[in-house]
Amino acid sequence: MNKYINSKNINAQSDFPYLVLDVINHHANPINPGFNVMHWHSDLQFIYVLKGTVNIRTLEKAENLSAGAGAFINQNVVHQVIHQNNSHYRSFIFPTYFLEFYFGGPTQRLVEELTLNSNLELIKFEPAGKWSTICKKLNNLSQLFENDRQQRLYPYEVLTTLVNIFLELQKRVSLPQQQQDSNAKIRITAMLNYIQENYPQKITLAELAKSANISKAECNRCFHNILQTSPYKYLLEYRLSKAAELLKKIELPISVIANQVGFGQASQFGKYFKAKTNLTPFQFRKE
Repeated sequence: MNKYINSKNINAQSDFPYLVLDVINHHANPINPGFNVMHWHSDLQFIYVLKGTVNIRTLEKAENLSAGAGAFINQNVVHQVIHQNNSHYRSFIFPTYFLEFYFGGPTQRLVEELTLNSNLELIKFEPAGKWSTICKKLNNLSQLFENDRQQRLYPYEVLTTLVNIFLELQKRVSLPQQQQDSNAKIRITAMLNYIQENYPQKITLAELAKSANISKAECNRCFHNILQTSPYKYLLEYRLSKAAELLKKIELPISVIANQVGFGQASQFGKYFKAKTNLTPFQFRKE
């Protein structure tokens, strides 16, 4: 897992490490350099869809969420969220200790039963049926963010709402048994690791397939079946995400950064970067 992008919570060092990403289509506020590549984080995540449809993918599972639906993504789960049709959703990202009350208590053990289960990666909440209560509470969380985040009691409102959502989740979820990783997951993991280690260099389809000991045709099938994208598009997204990290961290010339992430020409890099973010690399660095 440490081979994937670790998406950091930008509020992690604050006294209230709660991050809300307000995402319209593929543009997030605050700006998030993830660019829809597979990533992970040690925090828990709830998602609530306000408009349109989004697709959530882990290495083994994919779910479409329409307006009014929500989802839970467990800690340390490799995933990506992709908009599908004029979508608007909010991600609520927070550490597990928000839910535990105090160290060593029974609530901590209850939380860990769910959050440390490696086979419980993604849960979809439909607005009707057994998950309707959770969808309503996720909507409450969204309304708090929209209307009350400058209010004095906002942190307390958020914490009590998160605990109530997790309580409803605990009541309704069945914890899956441990199982071996599937062949498809093993293969895609090997290829994504290869991209992470070699993205600054030229990568051919044959080389990528060889990293998982499969054919080029099977390589294409793995990417399309699991990630719903091609190896080429994923590599392009990954390079753009690494470029965004460098643009925010260091003051190297943009042409040097383009070369460091695998783009032979700065003009080509600028074209792809703006198409993805609606910003030039220079504008992204300033923001």
